Amino acid sequence: MADQGTSGIRRICNAAGYSFTGLKAAFQNEAAFRQESVLLLILAPVALWLGEGAIEKALLISSVLLVLIIELVNSAIESAIDRIGSDIHELSGRAKDIGSAAVFLSLLNAALIWFFLIVID
Repeated sequence: MADQGTSGIRRICNAAGYSFTGLKAAFQNEAAFRQESVLLLILAPVALWLGEGAIEKALLISSVLLVLIIELVNSAIESAIDRIGSDIHELSGRAKDIGSAAVFLSLLNAALIWFFLIVID
């Protein structure tokens, strides 16, 4: 949890620690996050090799990073909903479905960017 009494460098260090804890939890508990991490590890070097300039390279890599970011948000939503309870509720299902849709759109975004920059260009 965030320390209310800390500031400056200590707060930044604490925040970094919480972030690494979150990344570790996502990697350990979320298969989709692991798969998308492997995708980043494969595609980042490919982007550096195939991208024809800094902007193309940045677009290719950031499109895959965005997938990971959205997957983290989706996993956080799912964890919060699961924490509330296992009862089936329309709003819980809607929240999970919307999070899943966000991941889908981020994957579509990445695919389109890669398609336009690598295949079409």
